[in-house]
Amino acid sequence: MSKLYVYLIAAGIAALTALTTEAPIGFIAAGIAIVIIVVTPFIIDLIKNKSNRGSVTSVVVGLIVAIVGFGLLTPFLAKYPIYVSNIVLGTMLTLVSYTFYRFQRDGGLTGVGISGKPEVSETHAGDLTVKILDTSIVIDGRIIDLASTGFIEGPLIVPNFVLREIQLISDSADAIKRNRGRRGLEMLNALQKRDDLEVRISYVDYTDTREVDAKLVKLAREMGGKLITNDFNLNKVAELQEVDVLNINNLANALKPVVLPGEEMEVQVVKEGKDDNQGIGYLEDGTMVVIENARKLLGKKLRVDVTSVIQTNAGKMIFTKVATKS
Repeated sequence: MSKLYVYLIAAGIAALTALTTEAPIGFIAAGIAIVIIVVTPFIIDLIKNKSNRGSVTSVVVGLIVAIVGFGLLTPFLAKYPIYVSNIVLGTMLTLVSYTFYRFQRDGGLTGVGISGKPEVSETHAGDLTVKILDTSIVIDGRIIDLASTGFIEGPLIVPNFVLREIQLISDSADAIKRNRGRRGLEMLNALQKRDDLEVRISYVDYTDTREVDAKLVKLAREMGGKLITNDFNLNKVAELQEVDVLNINNLANALKPVVLPGEEMEVQVVKEGKDDNQGIGYLEDGTMVVIENARKLLGKKLRVDVTSVIQTNAGKMIFTKVATKS
């Protein structure tokens, strides 16, 4: 049972006990009890997590609406015993505040009104497009450094179903998956603690599918946002459905230094190549360098001449030969 239902049950109990007391003391005491029971959990969440500010606002607005509504009903309830009026008030305070919370949780409560759909953010002056993070990018962790540079603008959205997937991975019996999941939780915690980044948790979910990738694409379409991922398959699926994707791996490859045939560079031979006499080295950015006639030079740093550069899905491969000056 979720914490929210526990709070609602507690509020209902308070409504059925404290509200049956004679007015005005019972009326005042019950009202205060209901407000404290319903609002306190969200205040605590607000202190722990700034992204829950909308939850607090929605509950408070719901309580105000319920009180105003009860005031309008008072003339009609005057002919009934006082405990009837009090129970009506308690029920309204509980149910209306919960209804407002559900609207907000589903992305509907905004600064201008209520809607059952997520807030749509389009790219125009004064309004930045939201960036939705998938599971792989949270676990990867490079998004923290990238976002802190200022190259990515707009709030970062972490869907609740992505959080659930990371939690499931962290509880896996497989040690490798468990470590990846725990890293994801650590990265998310670090992301939320940064004051220079705006991170929000989205509680929008889609019960018509269990596939996280499908949910991400649907959420991005409805919010008018962009997906940030390093998942090749999600990238392709999103592109087919005309959803903008920012792929961190593609960005990393694009930022690698341009190397042209004929240039000279220094590289260390770290292992043997697949073909005879080939040695393999790597640049600082991880680019593989294939060196002809360097199989017997393991562990040595060599000056090499670039003969060709090949671009693959995994990145660039640079083919070289030992420089005559080496």
